[in-house]
Amino acid sequence: QVQLVESGGGLVQAGGSLRLSCAASGRTFSSYTMAWFRQAPGKEREFVAVISRRGIITYYSDSTEGRFTISRDNAKNTVYLQMNSLKPEDTAVYYCAADASALRISRTVQQYEYWGQGTQVTVDS
Repeated sequence: QVQLVESGGGLVQAGGSLRLSCAASGRTFSSYTMAWFRQAPGKEREFVAVISRRGIITYYSDSTEGRFTISRDNAKNTVYLQMNSLKPEDTAVYYCAADASALRISRTVQQYEYWGQGTQVTVDS
């Protein structure tokens, strides 16, 4: 089992940047595919970005490709989400999630077993 704690959220002006962090504890961090999801008020939780166990493969949603960068430091048990050129529509609670399966690099909420508590990101226009 792994425990996840996000940090780095806050209020930022449109066009600004934030970096989210997700610290993991428990089982070996490098054995998990890690992802970021977000949920805006009244909307379903949606995929943002995912990174493979060794950090070689990454995928992004269409809305974040080119603006967000996911990375991980397995020595520090941490995954990051660098968010640039933020827009008001990026406002949401951002969650990191972990998947122990060795068979996939998933973009699907239901395939992630472990979740953090979330961190609020608000982008002011």
